[in-house]
Amino acid sequence: MTATALIERDFAVPDIRCAGCIAKLEQGLVRDRRIAAARVNFTEKRVHLSCVPDAEMPDLIGAFTTLGFEAHPIGDALGDADPAAAGSRELLRAVAVAGFAMMNIMLLSVSVWSGATGATRDLFHWLSAAIALPTVAYAGRPFFRSAWRALRHRQTNMDVPISIGVLLASALSVYETATHGPHAYFDGAVMLLFFLLGGRWLDSVMRDRARGGITALLRNMGTGAMVLGDNGKTRWIDATALEPGMVMLVAAGKRLAADGAVVRGSSRLDLSLLTGESAPQLVRPDDRVHAGTLNLDAPVEVRVSAVGADTALADIARLMGEAAQGKSRYVRVADRAARLYAPAVHALALLAFVGWMVIGAGWHQSLLIAVAVLIITCPCALGLAVPAAQIVAAGELMRVGVLVKDGSALERLAEIDRALIDKTGTLTLGRPEARNLERLDPHVQSLALALAQASRHPLSEALTRGLQALDVARADVHSIRETPGFGVEAKWGEHVVTLGRPSDPIEGDALATQLSIDGALVATIRFADRLRPDARAAIDALRADGVDVSILSGDRAAAVAPVARELALTAQTGMSPQDKLAALVRQSAKHKVLMIGDGLNDGPALAAGHASMAPGSASDVGKNASDCIFLGDRLMPIVATLRMARRTQAIVRQNFALAIGYNVIAVPLAFLGYVTPLVAALAMSGSSLLVVGNAMRLKRAIR
Repeated sequence: MTATALIERDFAVPDIRCAGCIAKLEQGLVRDRRIAAARVNFTEKRVHLSCVPDAEMPDLIGAFTTLGFEAHPIGDALGDADPAAAGSRELLRAVAVAGFAMMNIMLLSVSVWSGATGATRDLFHWLSAAIALPTVAYAGRPFFRSAWRALRHRQTNMDVPISIGVLLASALSVYETATHGPHAYFDGAVMLLFFLLGGRWLDSVMRDRARGGITALLRNMGTGAMVLGDNGKTRWIDATALEPGMVMLVAAGKRLAADGAVVRGSSRLDLSLLTGESAPQLVRPDDRVHAGTLNLDAPVEVRVSAVGADTALADIARLMGEAAQGKSRYVRVADRAARLYAPAVHALALLAFVGWMVIGAGWHQSLLIAVAVLIITCPCALGLAVPAAQIVAAGELMRVGVLVKDGSALERLAEIDRALIDKTGTLTLGRPEARNLERLDPHVQSLALALAQASRHPLSEALTRGLQALDVARADVHSIRETPGFGVEAKWGEHVVTLGRPSDPIEGDALATQLSIDGALVATIRFADRLRPDARAAIDALRADGVDVSILSGDRAAAVAPVARELALTAQTGMSPQDKLAALVRQSAKHKVLMIGDGLNDGPALAAGHASMAPGSASDVGKNASDCIFLGDRLMPIVATLRMARRTQAIVRQNFALAIGYNVIAVPLAFLGYVTPLVAALAMSGSSLLVVGNAMRLKRAIR
């Protein structure tokens, strides 16, 4: 089997739950002769296969089935929807049903606990059974399905002891009720389900926040183009039908739908989507242009060279997907702790049953003790240790304007020792601002406002905002006319006034516009992208916390240098998305790197970073690729997030210590027969509440 003979296939696998699942899939799938390699994307619950060309889809799905996993093929198109995205909704419904049933059964149990006997006790037990058995059948499905698939293929997982414990507790309760026994454990079985489902739902919520489709990236590509025919006529063609060699007519204000080269005309393009460069770039005939960039000034004709999956934009999408693979392989604390859980619990319960049978306790008593061991060791506290702390931490961070999309990001953020920050839109506000407007003569201000309000150009809009903030009155002009690529012209009395791009480059400034009256230059208005107000304080705080910070920018060196000097940072400039990804990968060899950026050009690096953050003003691509989003104009929420992440990890470690300490005390008691299944369920619930209570200490942790 040669590498050149292989084809790539992607599958959605909704039952990937832990590090054991990753190892089982990646090691087990390659035993099939049709599969050369398998890589798991843990966050998105996807598996990427490299397989032989003649591999049939049913055979590939069968390879997953043999390992006990359900798989759904994902189409070749970038951004296809994941068919397994509804898991958290099912879990939420199951939590609601189990919670409602638990409360009602507990009310019925009060009478039994209060001393009801005989027919009255049996009646309450049967009523409890009528509520509990349908609840177990419905709410237990996520565990039963997973356990059955594993057992059917001679595998095991954490859901196997959970399912055995719930089913045995329910079956014993029915037996006790039918034989008029004094005890039934319906309340314990349903309570067990409720807490386990609650932990799994919390974990699912955090994972769902991590999933943002690459489709957001591809939305930036033009939907189609006007194509010039051989007869000189134009016709609209959808982007999916464009072919290399066609000539697109791209009007001002439109995005390109394909890569190509300019064949006629000149204009300025907004390349910030691809490079992060805030200044528009002038393109002329023979210059290469890319899908997704915005034509600002004048119509241009572009000969198509690449379409669809072959464009630079699609290439960035693939880079993001590949980069996310590395991050998704991060094994969380809970997953590492769970690897040995299932076999240990099975062994303990079996040992308890066999041991008590050997000493003559009888099958009924031995089974009760084995069930008590299964219930008391069920991983409620373990399952809640991480998501409970992460949910509380995420809520507190939301209070200061930070959205945490992925709970595992808090674990990764706690390990950060280096940060790479984009300039435009991240260290700066990403909004050009006109400078020194108050120094202009009042009549110049009025004329500039009148002309700027007539244009939708980004610099005109920035100029309008600045002048309106000074309460400037608009001059009385007429016969306004905008010429794409040159500016706005109008009549002011008998004079002709123009506002447009400088005729000659302005030294030291990438962004400027000029106002002229009757052809004579009156004023040059310069623009700058202002630093976020607390940028220096945030950088100093990160350094104080042991995080080394530097700039990674697609802007020109001249544009980055003033920011780097002011913040005392080193900077790498003029970097493409591929360059940023390569730089991050190099540093990741020795450091845990936090990537902070806002644009499409930051997408692959955001996806590949050990952790990543984006401002709320970021592009959809930047927000989808990042782990956390901070809102507002300040950078200090980044510092608050890192500190909260470290505090959260301390609480998680304490939760694991509490869960382990509970098992050290409770398991021997159950093993020795001192604990009934009901007491086991209550003890298990108490340990869960203890873990949740400890997690609540994170509230108000941010001062």
